[in-house]
Amino acid sequence: MHAVLLDEANRAIEKTLPARGNDYRPGYHLAPPAGWMNDPNGLVFFRGEYHVFYQHHPYSVHWGPMHWGHAKSSDLVHWEHLPIALAPGDSYDRDGCFSGSAVVAHDRLYLIYTGHTWLGAPGDDSNIHQVQCLASSTDGLSFSKHGPVIEAAPDPQTLHFRDPKVWMREGQWWMALGARHGDDPQLLLYRSDDLYHWDYLGCALQGQREADGYMWECPDLFELDGCDVFLYSPQGLKPSGYDNWNKFQNSYRMGQLDDRGRFSECGKLYELDHGHDFYAAQTLLAPDGRRLLWAWMDMWDSPMPSQAHHWCGALSLPRELSRHGERLRMRPARELQALRREHWALQVGAVESCSHTLQLRGALLEIELELDLAASNAERFGLALRCSEDGREQTLLYFDAMARRLVLDRQHSGAGVSGVRSIAVSLSQTRIALRIFLDRSSIEVFVDDGAYSLSSRIYPGPDSLAVRAFAVNGAGVLGNAQAWELADLQL
Repeated sequence: MHAVLLDEANRAIEKTLPARGNDYRPGYHLAPPAGWMNDPNGLVFFRGEYHVFYQHHPYSVHWGPMHWGHAKSSDLVHWEHLPIALAPGDSYDRDGCFSGSAVVAHDRLYLIYTGHTWLGAPGDDSNIHQVQCLASSTDGLSFSKHGPVIEAAPDPQTLHFRDPKVWMREGQWWMALGARHGDDPQLLLYRSDDLYHWDYLGCALQGQREADGYMWECPDLFELDGCDVFLYSPQGLKPSGYDNWNKFQNSYRMGQLDDRGRFSECGKLYELDHGHDFYAAQTLLAPDGRRLLWAWMDMWDSPMPSQAHHWCGALSLPRELSRHGERLRMRPARELQALRREHWALQVGAVESCSHTLQLRGALLEIELELDLAASNAERFGLALRCSEDGREQTLLYFDAMARRLVLDRQHSGAGVSGVRSIAVSLSQTRIALRIFLDRSSIEVFVDDGAYSLSSRIYPGPDSLAVRAFAVNGAGVLGNAQAWELADLQL
């Protein structure tokens, strides 16, 4: 039965491909061939290649019964779409193969995922059943389902119970699950010797609705530079100051996980990325010891104009994680330098209360430059990106001297999108180093060697290609810049 459902899903993709529009299609980000994409799941290195699975609805451009899409790469740059790995349809997952993870054991690739069923009307989140399921493959392409390995939540009041993250710790398999107990979020832990039989260790961390939201989705637990990191996606946090302005967030806490399965926090809650579109981040441990991360580069309820083009959703660039005190630092994976093509060296200098067009154009660009705060007296200054000739379309990235913030403004970034996001700049800081990645429908900004990042979708027209430096009410000084045209590897 599963083979039949997979065949139908793959045929649906093939049928849609001739009608797909590519105006917003990423040149070097992973996006579905057609249909809907959301959370990355099942990140794994298997037989010399990186595999990325993702939540996928092949039959439409809207969220629906979740399948697992699948792609692989040998170098984190060139990706190959593979046949859909999992399709819902069995009694335990008939309404969705929800998020999970992938591990390698005895040279087999195992997928661990949440099987979802609606007990009442579809979409009624108060009447559901979720179980944790196992599937495996000997070749990394075709997967056999083994059914549920955890049949129910440990407490009847725990309704939402999903997104298993599995990893090896001291010779045993551990599983982290996000849960909702009443109106409070929980992190639950299990342990196993064989991936089939699991013992419940307990609630590793208990949240409170008012401070922590009502659900912690897509948990990830990993050790990084001597500290354990709990990475997760809290739902239900209220906006506070400049924080938590997306519908849902991607956040993390530092702490220590003990052998009994209790997580002790030793730092505050931080947002992982400060842009408009970043959710459900997951990591894998690369063979060389790096901790790599991807996220869904979209947000629930956001405008998604590519739906009119028969596809929707994209993943962020792969990022290398490191620890900087009680914060995480994210840098673009070093392999991405292989995308670079034509190079420009730009001398920008002072820009005084005007806009200066740079000798740089393109939809697929990488730009490195510094904003010299100490030498500037402008009220705001920075770059206008993906500009149309008439100035009606532009994405602004600038330093606001009055608010002491670095601002990403997409009020005029093209079809459907709007809104402003920003990060704080300390009074003692004299320069801001920027590394910017532009794709046809996205911008990712890495600030001060990855201390912060802002990731957002933008949808400018195909002819909005100019880059300008600008300053308002004074002079802004931009250091020498360099830029690269990036390879178009559109899939």
